[in-house]
Amino acid sequence: MAIPRISKESINEALKYIDEHGVPLHNESTVYVLVVDGKKYPPKYVIAIANHIANGEEISTQGYNAVEAKSYLESRGYTIEMKQEKYELTITADSVVSMDERFTMDNLGLGDNYKPIDAYFQKADGEIIHRNRNKSEAKISNQTLPRLAFQIFEKEISSLSDDEKKQFPVCQYAPDREIIRGIFPSEAEFRKYKNSMEFSVYKRENGPQFVVYCWNVFSTIVFVKECLKRFGSDGDRFIFVYRDKTDQELNQNNTEKVITDDVDKTTAESNNPYSKLLLESKNIIFRGAPGTGKSYLAKSIAADIISNGYTDRYSDLTDEQRQQVEFVQFHPSYDYSDFVEGLRPKMNDDGSMGFELQDGIFKKFVDRARKNFEDSQKSKKLREQEVSAKAVMANFFTNIEFGVDKFKTIKGSEFTITNVDEKHIYISIPGNDSVDKLSLNIDEVQKMLESGASFEKVSDITNFFGKQFATQGYSYDFALYKAIKETENSFTQTSVEPEELKKYIFIIDEINRGEISKILGELFFSIDPGYRGKEGMVATQYSNMHTNPDEKFYIPENVYIIGTMNDIDRSVDSFDFAMRRRFRFVEIKAEDTQDMLESLENEELKNEAVQRMDSLNTEIIKVEDLNENYQIGASYFLKLKTLGFNELWTDYLKPLLQDYVRGLFDEPGIMKRFAKAYGYEEPSEGDENEATQD
Repeated sequence: MAIPRISKESINEALKYIDEHGVPLHNESTVYVLVVDGKKYPPKYVIAIANHIANGEEISTQGYNAVEAKSYLESRGYTIEMKQEKYELTITADSVVSMDERFTMDNLGLGDNYKPIDAYFQKADGEIIHRNRNKSEAKISNQTLPRLAFQIFEKEISSLSDDEKKQFPVCQYAPDREIIRGIFPSEAEFRKYKNSMEFSVYKRENGPQFVVYCWNVFSTIVFVKECLKRFGSDGDRFIFVYRDKTDQELNQNNTEKVITDDVDKTTAESNNPYSKLLLESKNIIFRGAPGTGKSYLAKSIAADIISNGYTDRYSDLTDEQRQQVEFVQFHPSYDYSDFVEGLRPKMNDDGSMGFELQDGIFKKFVDRARKNFEDSQKSKKLREQEVSAKAVMANFFTNIEFGVDKFKTIKGSEFTITNVDEKHIYISIPGNDSVDKLSLNIDEVQKMLESGASFEKVSDITNFFGKQFATQGYSYDFALYKAIKETENSFTQTSVEPEELKKYIFIIDEINRGEISKILGELFFSIDPGYRGKEGMVATQYSNMHTNPDEKFYIPENVYIIGTMNDIDRSVDSFDFAMRRRFRFVEIKAEDTQDMLESLENEELKNEAVQRMDSLNTEIIKVEDLNENYQIGASYFLKLKTLGFNELWTDYLKPLLQDYVRGLFDEPGIMKRFAKAYGYEEPSEGDENEATQD
């Protein structure tokens, strides 16, 4: 049977019943617990009792599983936690037995849902042997069990013939699936049999490695059992200890696969060789001499990735695609409030000045990326619920008259809606002497509508949001929820296509010119590529001023950051060392971006520009105190669209080079060599007079 429709009153009655009568042993929870006022209840049994109370049905937990029970109760505002149980799995030559009743040898794929805690070998006499780890090897992983089996039976396995090793059974996920076989001497040999990254390597002190297929925690049980059968003694056994993965761990696994597949697809389609570096590294900084086209390259990469290789010109992107790119330039006075969030002046309704918390450019950008990422992971049904709820709300606010139409709370307090924006619903409460104006969080009302739950009283909202006490706003949320629900039947729900996962690229020009610690604050942690997603959540400096103070900030997996910096910029101190390890640094040399000169439509002009640029740069690195970081980049030569070669030299290149060589021995001689290499000839005095007259 499906989970029946039961009211929250029936569920609460069920909790009282369980408090009085307890839980039968066979109905105790093995995975999840419902937590109310510090007490814990088995979700499936709660639903069974509630169904009995509401509908007179027999008390039975058959027909729905623990995950379905968890989701059902969560949708009605209850808090569900994972029960942190450890399970022992005992492997002998004849049997495989687990303390977890869900385990079955007929479906070893279930191992994807579990995380290893310990593994050891127990001899018949009781002696226990653990894995002797190699340097840098994890203490416990999905590969520990097969490596331990190799450690125990290394001599016996080594003595097998090549054919016996190739035919050695390793895994069979289900009775109707083929047996995966083979102990291989190297990764290369394994890949000939199965072209996959799913393997475990056992490194031997002498002789070839042992390589076998290995994926989840159960995938090598067949291999270990076969080792005991062939080489073990009576009473020998392997003990494997594991637990359920948390929701976050399960989501992380799914997320990693989604991101990996998406990156592989984009990498194959992109045309810019630097695009792959960014996709691999998440954060990258292009460093080099001024004018080498680092900013041009950053925008080119962004266009290449976002268009999936269709174009590398930022100007070719659609308006929608440009929402996936943001560009900012750091400078010495740039700070946290510009980048993350901060207080900004605001004119109050009564004409006085106040302050309000506003998001900075990076936080706004991340919010766009995060919404896309989270929406892309949602089911079609959930997306339709959300879009429908948003449309119903928009329709409701369109058809009311602000400041005129009246609404009433459950206690009879009248109020009107004065305004609505992206984050708040502003209401006026004329009859309230203490607070006559209030702003409600629009997301709260929308989440209530999206949930599909039935809210009968204000306390239902309190439970839904997991709060111990109701806030003042919940009474007005409840009144608006009921008013909006009354209009729901007149609105036709539309079909929604799944959200496509997109990549968002944030470009920070002149990243080393800003005071990084002042700009980023606590984001030093979140910006690390290893802490993308909820694993890198942090509370921002102004989190106590958020509508939800418990809200945490994180950078989703679909955000990529490009920085640019000039190696010879003397106006700033050394780039922050804590940031250096969070970025991949790629040097851009003068010749790396010469392709930008293709925009010089005259082929002869372009060829001469390249020749002069190469000749000048060759001369620059001949100077003892200069190096490639002082070479002239191609972007300087784009000025030839409006200037001549002589004007480019006198007005741009010569002043820059003079600054480079100031204080060096034979400064005039160096400048003459530069001019000669560039192809500039000083005009004679007569030529100068004639030029002045002209």
